[in-house]
Parts: sequence; structure tokens; C-alpha cells
Amino acid sequence: ARNVLDRAVQLLPRVDFLWYKYVFMEEMVGDVPKCRAVFDRWMDWMPDDNAWMSYARFEGRCGHWDQAKEIMKRYANAYPSSKSFMRFAKWAEYEAKDVDLARTVYESALVELEPEESRQARVFGRFAAFEERQGEYERARVIYKHATKLLHLGQEGTQPPREEEVSKWEQEKRNELYKAYISFEKKRGDKAGIEDIVITSQRAEYEKRVHADPQDYDAWFEYAKMEEENDIEGVDNTSKVREVYERAIANVPPSMEEKQLWKRYIYLWIYYALYEELQQHDLDRASKIYDACIDLIPHSKFSFSKIWINAAKLHIRRKDLVSARKLLGKAIGLCGKERIFTEYIALELALGEVDRCRALYTNYLKQMPHNCRAWSKYADLEKSVGETERCRAIFELAVSQSALDMPEMLWKNYIDFEIEEGEGDNVRALFERLLEKTGHVKVWISFAQFEGTEVGKGVATARDTFQRAHDQMKEAGLKEERVLLLDAWR
Repeated sequence: ARNVLDRAVQLLPRVDFLWYKYVFMEEMVGDVPKCRAVFDRWMDWMPDDNAWMSYARFEGRCGHWDQAKEIMKRYANAYPSSKSFMRFAKWAEYEAKDVDLARTVYESALVELEPEESRQARVFGRFAAFEERQGEYERARVIYKHATKLLHLGQEGTQPPREEEVSKWEQEKRNELYKAYISFEKKRGDKAGIEDIVITSQRAEYEKRVHADPQDYDAWFEYAKMEEENDIEGVDNTSKVREVYERAIANVPPSMEEKQLWKRYIYLWIYYALYEELQQHDLDRASKIYDACIDLIPHSKFSFSKIWINAAKLHIRRKDLVSARKLLGKAIGLCGKERIFTEYIALELALGEVDRCRALYTNYLKQMPHNCRAWSKYADLEKSVGETERCRAIFELAVSQSALDMPEMLWKNYIDFEIEEGEGDNVRALFERLLEKTGHVKVWISFAQFEGTEVGKGVATARDTFQRAHDQMKEAGLKEERVLLLDAWR
């Protein structure tokens, strides 16, 4: 095996898989010097990072930590980059358990690497996180401050020097680093001392964005969210949050045709109302916000069911059932969407108002007679209150509609209902009516399987049904359908 692998790595020295097999074999047989020699030969070919890490871990498993550290130093010297130094430092901290070495590696990364490598945000971020894990909070603070000055973090309107081109990915990392600095100060520093630095810089950034584009609703969302978080953390910031929301909702979309833009805009109102309800516990103010939003929407062009439903549910939480019903009734008139009906019906059903549910279903089906789901739910309602005849009448009315969106679901529910009631003759009649509309093989199979049940007439009738289906399909020349039928028959 050794001879084969030795020859293989000589012929294909760039195939790491062979080297891994070679060192694995030597380690498995316990020949540590030979394994080390193979690793040294491999390292002469300057393999990738994982090969160096494997060598160092091998020495660690053998208990030779000094040699492992020397290997990692060779690795860092061979590949002088932020990636190699970060892996070296992580290895020193977690595997070698040498905190001083890890700190030295981080410091070397900042000093020895080229500026394009050492000035990466992730180098400072990992160094600071390392010091924080070790309880060296002052060291971590110094690192964060140094990074803030060097990388121009959190400075609104400040662009990096012209000679320094910052990629989009690096800019995102710098933003994350500044957020980590803020989070660190909130945990370890004096909140009063950093409030102006953190909040003011963020406000300036958002002000710049919303002034550049008042219809940038994402910026308004983030701005308001930032003020809300500041309010939650113990600072009485209610007036500032309300000011941001009021300024945001004042920027009405200029065009009535851009519904997607209106959708984003409406969510500003919803978030504003939720803030007043959940954080300020001011239900009356939240209700007024919903009312103002409803009055603003051009319902002749389009409407939004979510705003109606949220407003109605708020009335219910205020224990004002009359206002909730009036609002939902108004919503049916102006909006008339399916979700309005379903939510209104769910409300009345929870209150046990069956007659109101019937009236709502009647209006629902007048507007959407093609909606099979609505017909089925209406029938389920009548079945749940024991009105079998009403349920049957609803199903009859439903299947007689000229246009349905999912007729197969409706027929199936009707047939299942009659089977549950034990009305075999009705089920048989339904199948015959359905077969007049469609001769689909699945309908024939279901019909035959029904006849074989307790409600049906028995196995003989089921066999006759299968035979009828087979004869008709044979006449029509439907070969694939006959195969499915015979599989079910068998």
C-alpha cells in the first residue's frame, strides 16, 4: 500500500485526495515519523489551507503541540493573508488552547499584512470578539475604536478615500462591524455615554435616505424600527417614534396605478397602529390610525383586506363588537374580497351566530358563485349544526352552477356527505349524474369501490360497475384509462 501511494503522489502530487489517503494510512498503522515525513513532502508542494490544518491537527493528536504551532506559523508565512491568520488564531484558541498565541496572531495580522488584507472588517471583528470572549473588554473597546477611525465606520456622509476601493461585500462587513461595536457598548459600556454616538449616527443615515427619496418606504420602516428599539430600551422616545411614523405616512404614493407601492405604504400604517397598541397600549389611538388609513385608500381602484381585518380585530379587542361588525360590513361593500368574508364568518361562528353566518355565506356566494371552497364550507356549517336537508340543498345548488373553479372537490364532498349519512341510493344517483358530465376513470373507480362498501350493494354490483366502465372505455379506445381501471379492479 505504501509503495502504491508513494508512486501515486509522485505521479500526481497536486491531487490532495491521494496525500490524504497516504497520511491516513501511515497514521492508522502508528508510524508517526513516516506520517510526518509524508506531510513534509506534501507541504513542499504548497497545498491548500485544509492540508496545513490537517498536518497541525495530526501533531496535536500526537501531543506535539510545539511542532503543531510551528506548522501553523509556516502556513501563515506561506499564505500571508487574512484568511490564513484568522484560521491560525482560531486554531490556537480552540484547539491548542493557547490564548496568548491567538492574541499574538491577531496582532500580527494587523501589523504584518498588506493594507488591503489587514484593513478588512472581519479581522477587527474577530479580534474584538476574541478579546470579549476572554473577558478583556477594554482591549476589545480599543480594537473597535481603532477600526471605527481607520475604516470610517458610522460616519454619515463620509466616503472612503479615493485610493481605497471598497467592495459591496466589504462595505456590508463594515456595517456589521459597526453594529457589533454598538452591541458591545450596549452590553459592556455606559449607555448614557454612547447614546449620542449610536442613535445620532443612525438617525443621520436614515434622514439622508428619506430626504433623497421620500417614497423609500423601506428606509422609513428601518427608521421607525430603530426608534422603537430605542424606546423599548428604557428611553422615553414615544414622541420621536410617532413623529417618524407621521412623517412616513404623509408621503402618499403619487400614482393610483402602482398597487405594489401602495401595499408597502399601507404596511406603514399597520406598523404604526401595532406600535400604538402593543407598546403604548393606546387602543383608541390605534383605532383612529386604522380609520384614517381606510379613508385614505382609493377603494374604487383597489383595496386591501388586511387593513380591514386588522381594524375589525382591534375593535373586538376593545370589546366593541358592534363597530367590528359595521366595519366588516362596510369592507364587504367596498372591498368584497374572499378573505373579508372568511374572517367575518369565522368571527360570527366563534360567537355562535349561525344565522349571521348563513346570511354572510349567502352574500359571499352571490358575489362568488364559482367558489367551490365557499360552497363546501357553507355545507359543512349546516352539517355541523345537524341541518342535513339544508346541507343537501346547498350541495345541490352548488353542483348546478354553470361555472365552478374546482368542481371535482365539490362533487367529492357531496358524495362523501351522502356516504356519511348512509344514503346509498343518493350516492349512486350522484355518481350517475357525475358520469354524465365526465367519464373520467377515477370517477368509475370510486363508484365501483363505493359499491363494494357496506353502504353499497355489494361485491357483485361493484364488479358490474367495473365491467360497465371497461366496456365504455374499450368502445372509446382509452387504453391508458383501461389499464388504471384494471389495476383497481384487480
